[in-house]
Amino acid sequence: MSEQNNGLKRSLKARHLNMIALGGSIGTGIFLAMGDTIHQAGPGGALAAYGLIGIMVYFLITSLGEMATYMPISGSFSTYANKFIDPALGFALGWNYWYNWAITIAAEMVAGSLIMKYWFPNVKGVFWSILFLIIIVGLNILSSKAYGESEYWFAGIKVVTVIIFLIIGVLMILGIMGGKQIGFHNYFIAGGPFNGGFKSLFAIFLIAGFSFQGTELIGVAAGESENPEKTIPKAIRSIFWRILIFYLGTIIVLGAIIPFTAAGVKTSPFTMVFEKAGIAGAASLMNAIILTSVLSAGNSGMYASSRMLYSMAKEDMAPKIFKKTNNRGVPVNALIATTIVASLCFLTGIYAESTVYVWLVAASGLAGFIAWVGIAVCHYRFRKAFVHQNKDLKSLKYKAILYPFGPILAIVMCIIIILGQGYSCITASGIDWKGLISSYIGIPLFLALYIGYKRKHNTKVIPLDDVDLNFSEDTKGNSEEMDINLNTQEFN
Repeated sequence: MSEQNNGLKRSLKARHLNMIALGGSIGTGIFLAMGDTIHQAGPGGALAAYGLIGIMVYFLITSLGEMATYMPISGSFSTYANKFIDPALGFALGWNYWYNWAITIAAEMVAGSLIMKYWFPNVKGVFWSILFLIIIVGLNILSSKAYGESEYWFAGIKVVTVIIFLIIGVLMILGIMGGKQIGFHNYFIAGGPFNGGFKSLFAIFLIAGFSFQGTELIGVAAGESENPEKTIPKAIRSIFWRILIFYLGTIIVLGAIIPFTAAGVKTSPFTMVFEKAGIAGAASLMNAIILTSVLSAGNSGMYASSRMLYSMAKEDMAPKIFKKTNNRGVPVNALIATTIVASLCFLTGIYAESTVYVWLVAASGLAGFIAWVGIAVCHYRFRKAFVHQNKDLKSLKYKAILYPFGPILAIVMCIIIILGQGYSCITASGIDWKGLISSYIGIPLFLALYIGYKRKHNTKVIPLDDVDLNFSEDTKGNSEEMDINLNTQEFN
């Protein structure tokens, strides 16, 4: 079998999918930024903002789950847009998501080098960044199973940390651990539980959106899951409640133990709580866990971007060289290209930190929300076409609830977040034009991809009658390429 015909392999198990989705949303947003979040809006404001975003993410994940269960493809929402709406939208969403993760890999490498300075202040950060990049590329080049297994343990460390934190926090609130009973009086100190009014609440609403990004990875990983009809619904049913409990539980515990006026971004709030509980070496412990989060984000970024590039090459929306895979089912050329781009972005961060790099990171910031809008629109059109073509909804292995309310709500909330990015740049003293432009730079980039492809290929919105919902016939050739045998699964 030639290198080009090996295709992807379905080697991701249910436990891998669970942790990929869970780990994708638990990172520095909860371990570092949560302190600043509570400081800005108070525990009440943080709970309200994260609760609203949590509801939106639930609808997004169920929308994606319905499509991914019916049509488990590695390209996920890029391919869905190509099939259900307009190839130009699929092209723009695919490249948008690819460069989002490629830039994120670079940002995580920078973050990893900064964390290592805590233990090795005299070692140059570049050394650590290169080492971490080698580790991430190595894990991804082995196989999808190697990625899934490494992400399982990376995410597992984060999950265990949050669970231990919540248990210790509850014991401290009740007075069983760490001295006297704390209770919830810190919620009601001056300015709390809602601090800063609507402006602070809206600012945290935007931050919360970034914190939940990564949950859509389950859709990208669906193309390499062993039994998507069973594993995807199972992962989605559990993932929302776990994320909600972890985020809202963390806010409740932090708001009770640490006065919001004392919380901030300089020290991890987890470190502050562990120190209050008398746990030795809390700062070193949390630094190690945050480093795990950074590696996890980079690992997932490399996987997601290489699979998206591979999928677009199969759709003739990227150079054909990127659809080649090795005998382990890894799209090596797509992986190499992503690594080169991530490395160039990283070098930009070293030599042009205050100019080009700022624009790159800003451009990737909006890309996740644009992808979310794409997921919601794809689901809306998918279900419309499904009913229009007289297909039985009972035949769907997993069905998202509250359609069309769910995808419509997600679209509206994502658009509010996208448009609100420059909110903080407009103050009573004037407008920060540089900040305002960088906040929205991702929008013209996406539109340039969409309009450019549309003009070149003269694409049209696909009529509902012509929407391609026949997954089995469409992927008959792919099934042979992917070397799948769903009747023989690994049990290890």
